[in-house]
Formats: sequence, structure tokens, C-alpha cells
Amino acid sequence: MAANLIADAMAKEWAGATEWGCNTRHLDIRSPSLPHLLFLSFLSPLSTPFAFIPDDLEVGYVPLSFGGAFPGLFLFTSPSRLVRPVKNVADPSGGRSEIELIGPFEQAFMEIKCLDGGDGGRRIPSFPATHEEIHPTAMLSVVASLTPWSDHNQSPRNMYQCQMAKQTMGFSSQALQFRADNKLFHLQTPQSPIVRTVAYDKYALDEFPTGTNAIVAVLAYSGYDMEDAMILNKSSVERGLCHGHIYETHTVDLTNNSRGKIDKVHEFGRIDKASGALPTNQRKKGPDPKQTIDIDGLPYVGQVMYPDMPIYSIIEKSKSEASVRKLKGSETAVVDYVAIEGTYAKPHSTIAKPHLQKARYRLRRPRNPIIGDKFSSRHGQKGVCSQLWPDIDMPFSGVTGMRPDLIINPHAFPSRMTIGMLLESLAAKGGCLKGSFVDATPFASSTSQTNAESQSKSGTPIEEFGPVLASYGFNYHGTEVLYSGVLGTELTCEIFIGPVYYQRLRHMVSDKFQVRSTGPINPVTRQPLKGRKTGGGIRFGEMERDALLAHGASYLLHDRLHTCSDYHVAHVCSLCRSLISTSSVQHKRKNGTQPIPGLNLGGSIASKIICHSCKSSKGIETVAMPYVFRYLAVELAAMNINLSLQVREGA
Repeated sequence: MAANLIADAMAKEWAGATEWGCNTRHLDIRSPSLPHLLFLSFLSPLSTPFAFIPDDLEVGYVPLSFGGAFPGLFLFTSPSRLVRPVKNVADPSGGRSEIELIGPFEQAFMEIKCLDGGDGGRRIPSFPATHEEIHPTAMLSVVASLTPWSDHNQSPRNMYQCQMAKQTMGFSSQALQFRADNKLFHLQTPQSPIVRTVAYDKYALDEFPTGTNAIVAVLAYSGYDMEDAMILNKSSVERGLCHGHIYETHTVDLTNNSRGKIDKVHEFGRIDKASGALPTNQRKKGPDPKQTIDIDGLPYVGQVMYPDMPIYSIIEKSKSEASVRKLKGSETAVVDYVAIEGTYAKPHSTIAKPHLQKARYRLRRPRNPIIGDKFSSRHGQKGVCSQLWPDIDMPFSGVTGMRPDLIINPHAFPSRMTIGMLLESLAAKGGCLKGSFVDATPFASSTSQTNAESQSKSGTPIEEFGPVLASYGFNYHGTEVLYSGVLGTELTCEIFIGPVYYQRLRHMVSDKFQVRSTGPINPVTRQPLKGRKTGGGIRFGEMERDALLAHGASYLLHDRLHTCSDYHVAHVCSLCRSLISTSSVQHKRKNGTQPIPGLNLGGSIASKIICHSCKSSKGIETVAMPYVFRYLAVELAAMNINLSLQVREGA
């Protein structure tokens, strides 16, 4: 009804139009004499005389343009899904600055200014800004608003942090004992950050911390911190720095084993004489299932499981057979939780209770930091642990005697310009000395121009926390004199050192390393399989081949692509130059008996290589080649293409 009243008052004609998921009414405004502000001021919920127009009514005015969107005034009959509040600074009814909700359709054609005191690049004075942002951080997402002093960082580093904040090995749940996630990463020793933004307290992230306050020294020490690698204090790790666990929940459903057969019933049960089951695989080498499996066939809670240890057992009632399932993988795990999911009959029912068919167990795998694990600050400074350095070899401060928990290379800062991390270290040191948290909300300088209370405070974190550090006897700029833990001599330069909130990411070397000496092969090509789960190898492609040839390492290339891949000894007929026409033929035994597989009746076994094409065993040469070459010859023969080989001595 409100749309109809406005249409009768201001538009020449109207027609029904539809947007994606929202019903709109289109007011055709073709006259260029009607200014933009007239429509906005008339239709604004703050100034219209119609009190029944809702506050969340989205009003989109599309001006007349060449090649642009269809011009007109669009009134949405339902609220937008992505409304956000802004401040109306062009209210003609008294000049009040009130909050207004705008939607994604209308804000593309509105003039909204920021709080930086400028005009946003507007050069035409006839189109001033009609609205103003409430706070500069309104453009940041939930994850981006958690980065302290993100306005002092290069923008790509802030985007990197938005991605890595979702990959942290944090404290993800308060009800961990009741969860059944397929895979959950859990930080065992989290801490609350000293330097935080307003959004951190707003979203109550102290209940779900994502990292640890580590003493970080910006120092080139021992060469193990090159190329974004970092040195961790081994004693700090042993005291609990960034300790974590991985929780994996496994579901065992016995209904899948029956495959629709009624007489094939499986149930959980331990393999022993009391159950009446025949232990079909009890004679195999391995620990006794009674040590790890309870009488119900499920593992004990709290049991430490090693690779290939029995974890649960299944009994097939029809055949009185039992089988044991073992723990897969190469890591030690602890049984953290066991639950059963049964379908039982109703009370006072004549239907018999079915057997237990479904169970879940959760494994806890400890993951303490080791060489190769990935870490990151909240400013996009990511890197891997290159050394767990002993505490006695780490540099120590000449003032406090403290040793850093983490050493990062100073070359990580000039090109990336993550000044926010340096400010965090400086402010966190001052916050530790004062015993209080530090507000590091970005764009504080923009909001201080309108806030009379903040004008009396210092403008930059250095001006604010520099005197605090100096009052406690530290350097004004956050640097300290360090001494070498190896030589005991004073380092040449003063080292920038202080607490920085570091995150441990879920990318760990234990989940990514891939090594193989021998293992499964492809039965067709006899080459190693690919993939880490199958125990395969890493592909050595053409570009890797070119690199070895450029280094002159031809024997290494021969070892990788031939000896360790699909080494094969073939027999080639030098008369007909055929590779696939030769085969091994066994002669009869001297005593006249035929050989029986698996039974030795005495006598010598004689065999020789003959060529079926030449009907002779003369001219047979032994050649070492990749097996895939023989496979190529067979494929070509299937297409009536004969592959002729010329064998020469010393070739």
C-alpha cells in the first residue's frame, strides 16, 4: 500500500518487476529534472510522512545512464537479506544523524563516505555524500576484524591471514567429549592474546582461542631461519608450547557386511573360548586381542593403541567365525571415546531384540610440534619449524635473562611490510608490564578525529607504549641487548624482541611426508603406484629429467627411471629382431616324469629360451630395459605394427 501511495504521488507510471528472490515495484522516472536527493529524502523512512513504511524497506534509485542499469525507482516489498546499518547525514528534517538500514541493491547507487575526514574523491559539489559509515571496520569480515592493526599491513598479508585463521589448530569446541567429528584439530595449550581488537571481545573468542603468546626475537641466528623458516625453543615445546591433538571418529556398521543375506548375522564380540567362536586369525603373529579388546568386542577407553594392534572384533554367528580388525596407519593413538548405536524393540513387545550392529570409537593422536610443522602470526607471516634448538644454545637477554620461544628472520619484514606485527610485539610487551590487554582495533586514527575523548591520547602505538617501556627500564623502541647462547658473547646489534600471538596451523609434516623404497606397483606397467595412501612414489617427470641432465647426473637419472622403477630383463632374438616372440620352454625331466607344481620328485629342471618365429634358440640376447618398453611393443603388435630391435655388443 505504501508503494502505491508513493507511486501515485511521484511517478508517471509503474509496472511490476521481479528481482532475484525479492518482489519489487518499479517506478518509471524518465524526467532528468528531478534530482537524486529529492527522491532519497522523500522516500527515506526518517523523513516520510507515512508512518507505516517499514524501516527495512529497501529503496533503490537507479539514475539514467548510457549503457548502465535500467533507470527507475525500485521499492522492495520484503526486506533484503544483507542489510547493514549506515548513518544518514542528509536528513532534511532537523539535521539529525540517525541509523538507516540499506540493502545491496541500493548501496551501489548511493553516496556513502568514510570516517577519514575526506570527501572520498568526489569532485562534483552537487552530489555530496548522503550517508556515512558508522565505523571504518564495517568493511571487514568477522575473520578480518580479528587482525590487530591491520591498517598498518600490506593488504595481501591481511588476506593471507583470513585464510590461515580458518586453518588454525585452535580450541574449537567447549564440548569436546560429546562431539563425533570425522577429524578435529585441538590445541592443548591455548592462550588469550594480549593485543586484541574490539571484535575479539565482541565475538567472545576467549572461549575459543586460536594460538599462543610466544616471545619472538627478530634475529638471523645460525642460518636455520632462512626463507621463512623459524627456530623454536626446544624447552618451550617440552613445557607445552603449541601442543595439540587430532581427534578421529570411526564408525563401524555391521549391516553392510550382511549384504542383504538374512542368514548372515554379524555382531561384536571378543575372540576367546567363552564366546564359542572359532578364532580364525588368532594364530597370526601379533598381540593378544584380550589386551586391547573388551568382552563386547570394542576397545577399552583409554587404551594406548600401536600400529597393527587389534582394535575391535566381529563374530559371524552362522559360521561361528570371528575376525579382528587392526589399527591402520603408522601413528600411536589413544582410544578416547566409545559409543554404541543400537536399534532395540519397544517395551512390552514380542519382537526379539536385534544384535548390536553399529558402534563408534574416537581416537586421539598426540601431535606436538616437530620439524616441518607450519606456524603463522596474525599478520600473514607464515613459516615452518626448521629446528628445535636447545634452550642453552638460544640467545638470552642481558636485562631479563629471558630466552625467546621463537626466532624469525628479519628479512621477512621489508618486502612484506607487515608493520602491524612489529607494533603488536611492542604493544604486547607494554601490556605485559602494565598487566592489561591492549586495544589494537584498526583505523583508530580515523575515528579519533570525531571523538573528543581520544584526542588527548597519543596518536601512535610507539608514542603510547614507548614511555611505558622506558618507565620499566626497557628500551623505548622495544629492542634489547642479546648474548649468544653458543659463544656467550654480546650480539653486534640490538634485537627487537617481544610477545607475538602465534598460531599453529593444521598443516603438519606427519600428514604430508611421503617416502618409499619398495612397495606396490601397477600390474600393467610394473611401475610404482602414485599416491601417499597407497604407499606409492613421487612422479619423476620430464622437467625433473631435464634438470638432472643439465647437472650432468645421467647415472642418477638412470637409477631413478630404470633401476628403481620398472627394471626388466628381456630376451631379444637377434635373427628376426623380435622382442615379444621369445619365451621360456621347459624340457622333460631325465626320469621321464612331468613336473608337478609344489612337489619335488628329483631330477634337474632344464629350460631354455627359444624364438617362436625362428623356431630356434640361436641368437637369443639378454637385454635390460624398462618393462613399459615391452608393454609398448605388445601394444604396437596389437595394431599390426612390428617393432624391430637391433642388438649390438657394447651399445
